[in-house]
Amino acid sequence: MPSFEFKHPVLFQHCDPAGMVFYPRYFEMVNACVETWFADKLLVSFKRLHLELGLSVPTVSTQTNFCAPSRLGDLLVFQLHVEKLGSTSLRLKINVTCDGQLRLTNDTTLVLIEQHTGSPSLWLKHPEFASLTHTF
Repeated sequence: MPSFEFKHPVLFQHCDPAGMVFYPRYFEMVNACVETWFADKLLVSFKRLHLELGLSVPTVSTQTNFCAPSRLGDLLVFQLHVEKLGSTSLRLKINVTCDGQLRLTNDTTLVLIEQHTGSPSLWLKHPEFASLTHTF
């Protein structure tokens, strides 16, 4: 499956006094990529997911390698790829580049949960996620 591409500019709010991205801000950008992927590719916005379907997708694991600094004004390109679909979990691989240079790699595992119980839920129990089976 082709990667989902998400572009995000580095803004002043993302930077430390040296003008480089302060590392926690990358996690906000990764989340923006995931949220946009849900809306654009799975056609389930986070608003619908959380407020209408009563589901959540908390991160249960994340591993990030910071390869090179990003600076104010850079345009970062996030490429998201589904690594593995489990019964209740979803492992994503996200590579971030700028002008072809690798800036970071991120492996994140999300788990689908029912908000009212806090219990894991099967992805394929929900017709909204049927397209996940076509991502491989």
